[in-house]
Amino acid sequence: MDWELKQELKEQLAREQGYYRYPAGTRARFALVYPNSYFVGMSNLGLHIIYDLLNQRSDTACERVFLPDRDKIQRYENTKTPLMSLENQTPLADFPIIGFAVSFEMDYFNVLKILQLGHVTIKASERSEREPIVIAGGPCATFNPEPLSSVIDAFIIGEGEVIMPAFMDAYFAAQADGVTRAELLQRLAEVPGVYVPSLYKHRYDAAGQLVAIEPQAGAPEHVLRQWVKNLDDWPAHTVVVTEDTEFNLYLVETARGCGRHCRFCMAGYCFRVPRNRSLAVINDEVKDALKYQKRIGLMGAAISDYPEIDALCKDILGVGLSMSVASFRADSVTEELVTSLAKSGLQTLTMAPEAGSPKLRAVINKGIEEEHLFHALDLGLQAGIPNYRLYIMIGLPFEEDEDIEAIIDLANRLKDEMEAGGARGRLTLSINPFIPKPFTPFQWKPMCDKKTVERRLKRIEQALKKRKNIHIINESPRSAYVQGVLARGDRRVADVLVRACEMGGAKAFKRAMKDAGLDAAFYLSREREGDELFPWARLDMGFRTSYLWDELQKAEALQPTIPCFDGCHRCGVC
Repeated sequence: MDWELKQELKEQLAREQGYYRYPAGTRARFALVYPNSYFVGMSNLGLHIIYDLLNQRSDTACERVFLPDRDKIQRYENTKTPLMSLENQTPLADFPIIGFAVSFEMDYFNVLKILQLGHVTIKASERSEREPIVIAGGPCATFNPEPLSSVIDAFIIGEGEVIMPAFMDAYFAAQADGVTRAELLQRLAEVPGVYVPSLYKHRYDAAGQLVAIEPQAGAPEHVLRQWVKNLDDWPAHTVVVTEDTEFNLYLVETARGCGRHCRFCMAGYCFRVPRNRSLAVINDEVKDALKYQKRIGLMGAAISDYPEIDALCKDILGVGLSMSVASFRADSVTEELVTSLAKSGLQTLTMAPEAGSPKLRAVINKGIEEEHLFHALDLGLQAGIPNYRLYIMIGLPFEEDEDIEAIIDLANRLKDEMEAGGARGRLTLSINPFIPKPFTPFQWKPMCDKKTVERRLKRIEQALKKRKNIHIINESPRSAYVQGVLARGDRRVADVLVRACEMGGAKAFKRAMKDAGLDAAFYLSREREGDELFPWARLDMGFRTSYLWDELQKAEALQPTIPCFDGCHRCGVC
């Protein structure tokens, strides 16, 4: 046992405000795990929401666990010290329930590493009756749980506020009845929004295609995504305040879901319907933040779409706080919002056209045109904001070389506008390979081949490298293609993940795929047939698959889809 590791956790806790800590033995323990560093995890609002929700119960003590920094991982391994929780330094394996909040595919490797460090059996099928039940929620668990199906006992499909209370009630009732592990999982599967992968059998044909998903006795035919109908019933804000975090903000959620129908966006489909919190509830949360005197970080799919954004900006600045935003749309941004951000010290204004050409923006149904970008830029220049950032994807469906030239042209013209407006700051292009995701119209499309993506990225870099103060950053194509496999992977990929963990992690993934006899091209490079059975087919997001297929046809025809509106019944969610 490395006692210094335990002391470091105590010191980390001492730098926090707002945490819960209950004496051992007074409540059932729940380990809430973020599969990345404390620095990253404490900027995740979902972690705060579930932590608060569970600790407000009378029967549960929720404690947090994070992936240690690299040097500490070595210390855990060298000393055989089990990974511990922050609040009470409880070994991970001592918790009866371990719950992962999973937001990013590349964190799958960290999920396995954390279990390994916590001395918890990695494969769910090999855990003993005394070992913890391991569950997972968050965006990745909702969209496609299969790549983690060998590891996770049960997945939370949808929004935790409406699932976890019933989940915990079912868990405690089963514990009181003294049921076996298998019987417990059967009972949990009866909770709306809980998916237990061991209760479904997947069958493949000789070509490796998934041909059937067979529910076993007691398993529901489909697991319906659960979501919060009235956000005012579930305030969402920072609970534990710390300086040791990526954003260093007091986070407040203004809205959830998005009705813009961007065809590449998994969250836009799986968090539908768009819902707004009332201004009064948000202002109450802002007032709660006053004692910390931290900048307010407004969270939502598109902050500028919030109907009372101007009034909210005035209210935040009016109580003496500053603000930041997770994102806004160039077609709905207001002068009040940009001015408020500038007054709050914002140095970089971020816009997300996603594509350079009108054609590709029509393909993805982005709804943002050049006039919106230039208008938002001009508002920023008038407010004195010096730097600008564009989010761009390459490798989108139906992309051609002229669409890459359009990115170069747009960047040059936006930089011209900056210079004409007196801004001597930097224009940053954040360029990432497009990854087709489940439950989107592009789930049937192949991922653009790696050589083409690298060639197009190089073309952009060469064309703009001589232009002063244009900076290009990009995600590693290699990492993107691993994400591509994980995003649409099936149960066979779950076993590859376990093997890769044994071989050293993400760097061994390609070799583990080869050892398993799986071809990455099967997951990345082929066009799916319209009637293909997807690994996530037993999950029900509330909309019809035919609706997504129709959207794919509209993408190819460059036809628009208007945003959600009251009385709309197009997709089926409402």
